[in-house]
Amino acid sequence: MTDPTDFSLPQAAAMLRSGALTSRALIEATLARIAARNPRLDAFTHIAADALAQADRADVLFAAGEDPGPLCGIPVAVKDLLDVADQPATSGSRVLAGRIAATDAPAIAHLRAQGAVLIGKVATYEFAMVGPDLTLPDPPARNPWNTAHITGGSSSGSAAAVAGGLVRLAIGTDTGGSIRSPAAYCGCVGLKPTYDRVSRAGAFPLSPGLDHTGPLAASVEEAALALDAVTEGGQWRPASARIGQSIAGLKIGFARDWFADDPQASPTLIRAMDEAASILSLLGAQITLVTLPDYAPYEATASIILHAEALEEHRGLIRDHAADYGRPTLQCLAFGAALDVADVAHARKAQTRLTAEMLAAMDGCDLILTATTLTPALPFSVFDGERAVWTPMRTIAFNLTGQPALSLPAGFENGLPLGLQLVARHGDEDLLCMAGHAFERATDHSAQRPPL
Repeated sequence: MTDPTDFSLPQAAAMLRSGALTSRALIEATLARIAARNPRLDAFTHIAADALAQADRADVLFAAGEDPGPLCGIPVAVKDLLDVADQPATSGSRVLAGRIAATDAPAIAHLRAQGAVLIGKVATYEFAMVGPDLTLPDPPARNPWNTAHITGGSSSGSAAAVAGGLVRLAIGTDTGGSIRSPAAYCGCVGLKPTYDRVSRAGAFPLSPGLDHTGPLAASVEEAALALDAVTEGGQWRPASARIGQSIAGLKIGFARDWFADDPQASPTLIRAMDEAASILSLLGAQITLVTLPDYAPYEATASIILHAEALEEHRGLIRDHAADYGRPTLQCLAFGAALDVADVAHARKAQTRLTAEMLAAMDGCDLILTATTLTPALPFSVFDGERAVWTPMRTIAFNLTGQPALSLPAGFENGLPLGLQLVARHGDEDLLCMAGHAFERATDHSAQRPPL
């Protein structure tokens, strides 16, 4: 008999509505799965005391013929950077130890209004900065494919929870790649939406000019449905609108030199990306090689904005709680202290120019195909908690430009997942998810499960 935890979101939703499954049974199965697997993965840091009560409320709605949304009765994990009422909100730091959120972040309020079961909080790097920091009270989340390796990015627990089969859906944040890089490293789907499509309120800010909130999920369709559920305002096309449609005629620019020319890029990754371009072509997409602007100025510009804004967000806390911060986090904040007003003003001016250059490079293309990260996940052994370690990615450029970007599984190297990245113009999440879903259906990468 199939464990209810393994039903896809659409499958579970249909069964909940037909009466073949209750939300209580689904949440009981999810809690049992978490109890069995979380000790190895350290994904969850808190389980909601009212998880079953939330499920019962969803079942009452179904019994009354009410249907507030496709996520009603479905368990959702939330990164411990976003506020969930009556649950811990520590941002993975001693600085905020003991803090309990009084209200839901707007994105979480949307989920609650639709009857989603907010089952608990999952691990984050301290204040969404760098990690893993092995000196903090909560252990860092571990990669389900090999627990000796990191999950990557600050949405670490979100990716571990989804890839490990604890939940099908989690909410994360992405300032430099922290939805997409964990998705790539852990073999799940990460969707960073257009800037401001999802409210950033109620999430502890890292860099307000670069912060994005979005879903990590077991499949593209589930990520699209989740994004639709948390989208703010009615001006956006549904991300799920074109799921299942043919991508014949879709124009995809393959930004191969953006990663293949980098000496850090794994040869296996390069082969996987070439194969992905071939598969998309066989599905009917028109693939052309494109040259994107040099990545380095995007990374440097975003880094200035990120560190300057992060320091402003933390000035008061550092003054009163410096001793409670992890060393790598303080090192990152110290970089912000080295910047002056002119540095930041120049970076903001460059942001406008670089965004225009990226969009111009996409002229004639619907989407861009490139890599998410340049290697599989690194082992924990390279992190000692004394310094920040940066992993090679191709993500932060699209935080700078605010464009939507989707990471999904593209293959494996030595048993660890690799990810590809699709990028669209602002508001074109429906194209991203249409193409990602088509690729997912044509391969078995997303169907693979870690040996838990």
